[in-house]
Amino acid sequence: MSAPGPLDGVVVADFSRVLAGPYATMLLADLGATVVKVESPTGDDTRHWGPPWTPDGHSTYYQSINRNKRSVVLDLSSEEGRRRGLALVRRADVLIENFRTGSLERLGFDDATLSELNPRLVHCSITGFGAGAGAGVPGYDLVVQAVSGLMSLTGPDAATPTKTGIATADVLTGLHAAIGILAALRHRDATGVGQRVELNLLSSMLSGLVNFGGAYALTGDLSHGMGIRHPSICPYEEFETADRLLVVAAGNDRQFRALCGCLGLTGLADDPRFATNAQRVAHRGELKARITAVLRTRSADEWFAALTPAGVPCGPLNDVGQGMALAEQLGLEPIVDVDGSAQVANPLRFSATPVSYRRPPPGLGGDEEEVLAWLDHDEEPT
Repeated sequence: MSAPGPLDGVVVADFSRVLAGPYATMLLADLGATVVKVESPTGDDTRHWGPPWTPDGHSTYYQSINRNKRSVVLDLSSEEGRRRGLALVRRADVLIENFRTGSLERLGFDDATLSELNPRLVHCSITGFGAGAGAGVPGYDLVVQAVSGLMSLTGPDAATPTKTGIATADVLTGLHAAIGILAALRHRDATGVGQRVELNLLSSMLSGLVNFGGAYALTGDLSHGMGIRHPSICPYEEFETADRLLVVAAGNDRQFRALCGCLGLTGLADDPRFATNAQRVAHRGELKARITAVLRTRSADEWFAALTPAGVPCGPLNDVGQGMALAEQLGLEPIVDVDGSAQVANPLRFSATPVSYRRPPPGLGGDEEEVLAWLDHDEEPT
């Protein structure tokens, strides 16, 4: 039997759906929390998002973000559904939801009621654009990527905005939600009083712009898409090799000098055009041509094997399967089996309280009998 996780004993009432909330609650569940996923009679939207589907017909999207949870169906528009929903909240340490502003209150789950019912409750509310003037704007990742400015940064040039391959705004919001919940739980454990934690997709995405957002805040700079290139570092981009693309990320003069040594171009490191990072950025076209001429003589994997021991950050441009294979080769165990369900491993590693994979993603209402018995008779689910 695995050791109890760091969140063992924490009960999470998960009223969220789609990605940001469910991703956050899966992270909490991996750390040992008991997560009860509350679904409408039609189920989480992602249950129906496919292809791809698993061999037994389940959405891989849903399966990827809902392990270690129990599912119960509650129709919150009905009196019985609301009664059981409030009974769950009364027993929970955390409530997480992404209802549109005002929807939860109309169902009888307003802050005053929740606080009176459970003063120790941490209530995490996720919206798309906040609870104020943006309350009526639907919060979809694609929209947030567009309006936040992210897509203006990820395309090959200023005229070609591009979305990221993953739902970046949702994932960042899920991570921020997990951090906020943990901080609120620490405060609750110290004071005995819970609190409301609010976050939204737009603010999370703007925070996730990091140096680009910071450059605008500090100077008004408006960067634009440069493909794989970096506006402030060179060489920090893709290069052709004999077979496929290789990315090189030489972020300082030492790494650049090591790169030049491996390529037999030692004179470049002392060339006034390339001696410092700022000069390399100013002359990136000339530099790329010199480096590419040498990299084309060998394969990407050969250069990866040669440059890495010299301390040059680089790597072949892999697909997802090749990325998983690399992690496997490095002993990182990227995929775990959870009772027959292949899952991407949680990246956290603890020396004393490891993450655990206890339950595969639940079927719709698959734990109804167990959960309802707990709510009706205080028999805690196991």
